[in-house]
Amino acid sequence: MGNFVKNLSDRACVVASDNTWMEDAALQQLLTTAQLPGMQRVAGMPDLHPGRGYPVGAAFFSTTRFYPALVGNDIGCGMALWQTDIRAGSVNLDKLEKRVGNIDGTFTDDDAFDGAAAIAQALEAGVLPTTGFEASLGTLGGGNHFAEFQKIDTVYEPIALNALGLDTKHLLLLVHSGSRGLGQQILRQHVDQFGHHGLPEDTPESSAYLHQHAAALQFARCNRQWIAQRLLANVRSTGRFVLDLQHNFVTRATIAGVVGWLHRKGATPSDAGPVLIPGSRGDYSYLVEAPTPDESTLLSLAHGAGRKWMRSACKDRLFKLTTPTQMERTALGSRVICNDRQLIFEEAPQAYKGIDSVVQDLQGAGLIRLLARTRPVLTYKTRGECCA
Repeated sequence: MGNFVKNLSDRACVVASDNTWMEDAALQQLLTTAQLPGMQRVAGMPDLHPGRGYPVGAAFFSTTRFYPALVGNDIGCGMALWQTDIRAGSVNLDKLEKRVGNIDGTFTDDDAFDGAAAIAQALEAGVLPTTGFEASLGTLGGGNHFAEFQKIDTVYEPIALNALGLDTKHLLLLVHSGSRGLGQQILRQHVDQFGHHGLPEDTPESSAYLHQHAAALQFARCNRQWIAQRLLANVRSTGRFVLDLQHNFVTRATIAGVVGWLHRKGATPSDAGPVLIPGSRGDYSYLVEAPTPDESTLLSLAHGAGRKWMRSACKDRLFKLTTPTQMERTALGSRVICNDRQLIFEEAPQAYKGIDSVVQDLQGAGLIRLLARTRPVLTYKTRGECCA
């Protein structure tokens, strides 16, 4: 692994080269979590950045207790990938942008995809638990969530790509979203009752949280599925599901022979097959897999490029240099649908680390091999001024 996995303490490490920029605040948050009761090891990824009290882009392994606050408020947030039948070589961006439509609101009778019927059937079959947040299903939410049509522009491992059923002649659809308001409610209820002290395992309280957590994971998976089907129906396309991986959750795991709790907050599993690590909305994404999942970095990989600027600073840094209209076109020739003028500044490519540096750090550490690189074609954020 060379110098790409750096030990910050006997319990904390970070995957980064000597040239990788890391905020001191993020590293300090990582070290602080390593001191939590029962915490055995924490690992920061190359996309590590500060969060609200706890770092984003990290994995945490504890014994005897787990910490819902480390999972955060978007339980089950993750990435789902679909192979579409849209020919990459003949895409008309004007038509595609128009046909995408508006997926900000709840399903209606005007939707090309009958999401209301799909939800009703899933509830009746017990596939989807009743939560009271069903109206949010099929919507992205705000922040860094997005849906993106992409095309494969570089193939590194043709055999692996063929095994996934992916081809360079048709567009892919990547959906990044989570459990919407459900995860927020679960976290708030927990913190109001227990603070940030975590929950001892095998107690009624920990069992109750894990039951809610499982419901949020399933909600998030269904949400990504219906976002994809909604978009595909709007653009008059069909798609084949390829993969779905979550990066905000806690699960039982065995690390170095020890049974405990593996938390991921903005960290993608390395032991679940191929994953797609996206860049910012004006950058490439990489399809990768782990040759051998590594326990020293807690079986985890980066989940994206990672923020470089605080959201509150983005508009002040950029508004004299560019306009929202200009940011709807990227340097790679893709388009961005984002009619929220504050959000388009917050999610500007400049606000994120370069995806190439993140991927190179993972490669240098021996954690991944590249399968393919994808280029954005059309990214959907929101049609409206609000995307709560």
